[in-house]
Amino acid sequence: MERVERISEVREIVAGQKKKGLRIALIPTMGYLHQGHLSLVKQAKQEGTFVVMSIFVNPLQFGPNEDLSRYPRDLEHDAKLAREAGVDLIFHPSVEEMYPQKNRTIVEVSELGNALCGLSRPGHFNGVTTVVSKLFHIVQPDRAYFGQKDYQQYLIVRQMVRDLNFPIEVIAVPIVREEDGLALSSRNVFLTAEHRREALVLSKSLAEAETLIRQGERNVTTIEEKIREKITEESSGKIDYVEVRSAENLTKPEVIDDSVVIALAVKFGTTRLIDNRVVEVKNV
Repeated sequence: MERVERISEVREIVAGQKKKGLRIALIPTMGYLHQGHLSLVKQAKQEGTFVVMSIFVNPLQFGPNEDLSRYPRDLEHDAKLAREAGVDLIFHPSVEEMYPQKNRTIVEVSELGNALCGLSRPGHFNGVTTVVSKLFHIVQPDRAYFGQKDYQQYLIVRQMVRDLNFPIEVIAVPIVREEDGLALSSRNVFLTAEHRREALVLSKSLAEAETLIRQGERNVTTIEEKIREKITEESSGKIDYVEVRSAENLTKPEVIDDSVVIALAVKFGTTRLIDNRVVEVKNV
């Protein structure tokens, strides 16, 4: 496994691999890797690609009151995990390498970013799409892998790829959870023991909501209210949002008559966690 910091180095290495006939996979991350990230590597390796992992804490996607300085970082540990998982190349640029001068170009995907996390984190998804588009141009992958935990992000990147004609297949990989159900997140490290225990209500409430849908409940308001009640009754978490949205385009249905994503964001202490569950209603 190689590690590089320069855009020119990445392009040179990738060009060499393409000459060998290899397909290129990109896994964009902000580091502090866990098994969720490594599941993306596993799928990419199973598909026979040369795997490039970017590790870059992107300042554009953090708001003025968010945790850019607190975001956990451990490059050496990340490199060890990436090597063991089969990553072929780590691209770990500095902020100056990615943004050598004031950034005057922003990539914005309208509508999809105006709900859920987009409301509570204004500008966040513009930062995501801007840096991901830069990474796409730098690495020129054939495939890009994203975790389903950030479902809204996945849909936004997929839309950007379609709209801007990137010759890239965007692949969503299922959420990886702890044995007790908590979705893996780099931010879990900030949870106290009590908040870690309370956070289990997220996956439990999503599972119960899916059960209700499979039992025939189709009223969106009813589903959302039951989730809110459970979270409020069983934890001290402060709810940012609990919403049922179209799994295809995040529009808000009045009645569940197609596949949906049940998405939520809840703050435990100073740590904001997100989770979701996609329910394929057509198969119910």
